[in-house]
Amino acid sequence: MEKIKTVVIGAGAIGLAIAYELSKSDPDLVLVEKENGFGKHTSSRNSEVIHAGLYYDTGSLKAKLCVEGNELLYEYLKDKAIPHRNTGKIIVATDDAEIKVLDGYLMRGEANGCTGFKILKQEEVLVLEPRAKCKAGLYIPSTGIFDTHEFMHSLAEKIEEQEAFIVYGNEVQAIHREGGSYIIDFSNGESYQCKQLINSAGLWAHQIAALAGMDIQAKGLEQHWCKGEYYKSTKIEGIQHLIYPVADPQGIFLGIHLTINLAGEVRFGPNAFYVDAIDYHFDESYFDEFYKSVNRYIDISKAELMPDDCGIRPKLQGPNDGFRDFYIQEETPNGLPGFVNLIGMESPGLTASLAIAKYVKALLNDRGHQK
Repeated sequence: MEKIKTVVIGAGAIGLAIAYELSKSDPDLVLVEKENGFGKHTSSRNSEVIHAGLYYDTGSLKAKLCVEGNELLYEYLKDKAIPHRNTGKIIVATDDAEIKVLDGYLMRGEANGCTGFKILKQEEVLVLEPRAKCKAGLYIPSTGIFDTHEFMHSLAEKIEEQEAFIVYGNEVQAIHREGGSYIIDFSNGESYQCKQLINSAGLWAHQIAALAGMDIQAKGLEQHWCKGEYYKSTKIEGIQHLIYPVADPQGIFLGIHLTINLAGEVRFGPNAFYVDAIDYHFDESYFDEFYKSVNRYIDISKAELMPDDCGIRPKLQGPNDGFRDFYIQEETPNGLPGFVNLIGMESPGLTASLAIAKYVKALLNDRGHQK
């Protein structure tokens, strides 16, 4: 049996960031991933947007870690020469009620520590984005786009340079406590023994927590899978900023927004609907609703929208729930010392990944000081 100090489960962006941060000071770490490579699910099926941090309740982990992570991510991307672009974003209001929502975003963004926000009149929006349809807008300067694959590839390289290991094709089958350590059994028949166990399993994080002995239903930690689809257009040119509508009032998603990739190509999405299985099949039955949503803020014909891709987010917020924060906790209070759960790691998890890694490291350090 392999004996290791720390095992991190899940090689999405957050798991990679945690393994990178922890292995800086202690390379006795293995990152395990059930797929044959990193970032095969939520981390590579998203808008590739660097978020500012305005949407989340003030004082929440989502707000704190997004604002901190935004700065850390730009620094990392610049330092490692990873393709990215600080585009800025405009949230557009199409009626008087939505203008009031923009005012709320401005206040909450400032409370969360965001800077540089500016309310724009209609004519000011049109100077920046002539195709936008709106009555007003909110300019967000710290939003951007980046190459998520290159970001994750860089983290994976740094982990191995720091002499930690990444093992792909290793699916967790069982977890149990034995003599102050965790024994993890894998589908290939191997077992690891470790003192610290980090659950960053993304879509399956609640299942890993259950394997470790937590009653996830009693603690309200059952994840809900929320699917989103994207359409692209090759007919729209010259867009310089991301354009977002006012977000879904239930907080389930940020609305079907317009993003550009690093080549300047336009993409719309995602929508949001809950599913019971991980299935990346594209369902065009939502097309009319999707098209109507896009045309609230930019004119485009149905023929210009082509199916692109889809992704699934792990949410603690169910269909009828209000805001739910990230669950990031060292589980000594639940009888699992040295076990850190990261559950409900949806957006802005990608933006916040480097800040999340520092937060997890601090949790483990605090536990060590309390012994």
